[in-house]
Amino acid sequence: MNLFDRPKVGENAILVHIDLKSEGQREQLQEFKELAVSAGAVIKDVIEGSRDTPDSRYFIGSGKADEIAACAEDLQADLVLFNHTLSPSQERNLEARLKCRVLDRTGLILDIFAQRARSFEGKLQVELAQLRHLSTRLVRGWTHLERQKGGIGLRGPGETQLETDRRLIGDRIKQLKMRLKKYAEQRHLGSRARKRAELATVSLVGYTNAGKSSLFNNLTGAEVYAADQLFATLDPTLRKMDLVGAGQVVLADTVGFIRHLPHDLVEAFRSTLDETSEATVLLHVIDASDPEHAKYIEQVNQVLAQIGAEDIPQIQVYNKIDLLDTEARIDRNAEGLPYRVWLSAHTSEGIELLHQALAEYLMQGSVSGYLKVLPEQGDLRAALYRLGAVINERTGAEGENFLDVRLSKQDLARLTKQYSVKLVLQSTELLDTKDDHTMSASNA
Repeated sequence: MNLFDRPKVGENAILVHIDLKSEGQREQLQEFKELAVSAGAVIKDVIEGSRDTPDSRYFIGSGKADEIAACAEDLQADLVLFNHTLSPSQERNLEARLKCRVLDRTGLILDIFAQRARSFEGKLQVELAQLRHLSTRLVRGWTHLERQKGGIGLRGPGETQLETDRRLIGDRIKQLKMRLKKYAEQRHLGSRARKRAELATVSLVGYTNAGKSSLFNNLTGAEVYAADQLFATLDPTLRKMDLVGAGQVVLADTVGFIRHLPHDLVEAFRSTLDETSEATVLLHVIDASDPEHAKYIEQVNQVLAQIGAEDIPQIQVYNKIDLLDTEARIDRNAEGLPYRVWLSAHTSEGIELLHQALAEYLMQGSVSGYLKVLPEQGDLRAALYRLGAVINERTGAEGENFLDVRLSKQDLARLTKQYSVKLVLQSTELLDTKDDHTMSASNA
């Protein structure tokens, strides 16, 4: 018979946090508590300890394992959560010794993702990550069968069952990859369409709970779910936004990052994160009120490097200044370009500064001057106003309009193609002359 009956329900949890000397293996206890609460766990106790290196059998020492087992029995805990990545054998050994379910940090994050995924594609991505993770731990549920290698009527069923499960999981992983590939191709077509329309893509990135979705809602008027919890939203959302002085852009809200984001999740969500790797500029949202924000910036940049987005220009957005004694402002580099904006997505303080900084950044290399538009070209005039490109306007003696405009080279090229006209911007001096070459919107 099995070593113990694994409970299928129950959320009473004991958290285990071990302080390791290696900086690369250290985790944060407060963040772990927030992860557990986000998953729906009821924290009964937190057991801490310290080690130079993890134990190969239990990750913790046998004495600490006995302490946790006694605590789990006294508190009637349903599961023990480890704030670390456990190997399959460590997880299996701990379950046998503690007599209850054991879940490591990766498994906990996967569980949160499974709860939060809303779109069909998001659910497929989470399932793929879960199956990849499960495939390395398949033996856990079949230890009682695996031991049955001899005896009349008992030869081989355990190994046969394991092989069957591995094959079924492998087949399902192949199916999921094929379906996700189709979604990725559809998204690629959408990305190509935006590029043909010369629309810039601005992608929001940042550590989980930094306020990306709140900022996205503030900028676009969308109603993406936002809450003070880790991984409140998973599914990417795209919205068009009119940016005064820069025209229309596409804003993309993506999944939040976290310290030591499981590799399986990065792989599963790689297609979703393509919106980030193909963006024109990234808005790196940072919780300015968090004393650990410098470490989080480093973690986000590491994930960006994993998905090939490390070279995309960034504007850092220091959010939640309403929790600090700090005013909204724009920080500029030596060239005078904005590289950091301080604001509050909650109170909207500084939002207009982000609009300004983003427009300035996207309008690098833009063109400006006067444009003469004939009365019959009203649709062109309306398009310029929709782009927010018109700074000033005056009407000539014959009903023509002289527009003082500033727009990107991409928008200029798009208008030229869309309205089949040759657009030539004139300087103020040319506008004031009466020569025929002041005509600036003529049939191509």
